Amino acid sequence: MDFPSAGWRVCVAPMIDVTDRHCRYFHRLLAPEARLYTEMVTTGALLHGNVARHLDYDDSQHPVALQLGGSDPAALAASAKLAQQWGYDEVNLNCGCPSDRVQKGAFGACLMADPQLVAQAWRAMQEAVDIPVTIKHRLGLGYDISYGFARDFVGELYQAGCKVFIVHARNAVLEGLSPKDNREIPPLRYDLALQLKRDFPDAQFVLNGGIATAEQAQEWLGEFDGVMLGRAAWHHPEVLSQLAHRLQPQAPVLTPEQVIQKMMDYAREHIAQGTPLRMLTRPMLGWMGGRPGARRWRRMLSDARLLATNDPAIIEQAWKLSQPQAPVHPQANPEYTP
Repeated sequence: MDFPSAGWRVCVAPMIDVTDRHCRYFHRLLAPEARLYTEMVTTGALLHGNVARHLDYDDSQHPVALQLGGSDPAALAASAKLAQQWGYDEVNLNCGCPSDRVQKGAFGACLMADPQLVAQAWRAMQEAVDIPVTIKHRLGLGYDISYGFARDFVGELYQAGCKVFIVHARNAVLEGLSPKDNREIPPLRYDLALQLKRDFPDAQFVLNGGIATAEQAQEWLGEFDGVMLGRAAWHHPEVLSQLAHRLQPQAPVLTPEQVIQKMMDYAREHIAQGTPLRMLTRPMLGWMGGRPGARRWRRMLSDARLLATNDPAIIEQAWKLSQPQAPVHPQANPEYTP
């Protein structure tokens, strides 16, 4: 099954406890064309839990992908069917997360140790749905930095028919490193990711890991079919707007005031449904990072007393109070005396 590479040109990574439906709505306002990913959702949560709680989303989020965590091919296929029924544009299998949670469930990065099982799971999912099924993986496990491990893992899936790979260009160390450490300590090896692209030229490779700026993302787009931004999009979401403008400078973009208004409208709708305001402002906290007024913006939108009012107007108030005041020209000030 072939899919256009433009669909993965700019992606926002699946991040546990981060990329919920509210975060994705905010990111869509900043990056109209980006492909957005859910948090990892386990097959057990979908097949034995509240499906709507995990899969409901705003239609504006398309293209949007569901990332699944699991290792049983039948359960993954059933979960992929749910994704298609709920209108998702892609299903992604997590083969890269190194957290304790996935290790206990023997999925995530653990799956890289059994590429034949991953290939079986991929086939079961792709046969169950018409939307693309993709793989997100690391370059290796532990401290084995040989290229052969990544090549053989991708090769097994490529032979099964998978043609879209999202490569986090680090190893996953399953013992001794926390998930945070796994995002920082194993060295980035972009050269190995590039070698995968060369060795499987008709597959599509999206680069993930260590991409912090719009400039870096644009540079890597010259080598890969797409880039995926993770923590940069969370801590400094303005990078999404910057990259969108770089790639499509003529495309219309929302002004900050329009973003504020849309987030207020969205907040009113979801507060009426029982969502607390703090869940709706959380994705916005880093939006002004590095600019004047960022501290006041962040402080107001994380103030428990203010958020307890559940008043969406707080978003607009925080924006106005965090903006630098325009200087008054002396001649325009009636109280000015030379």
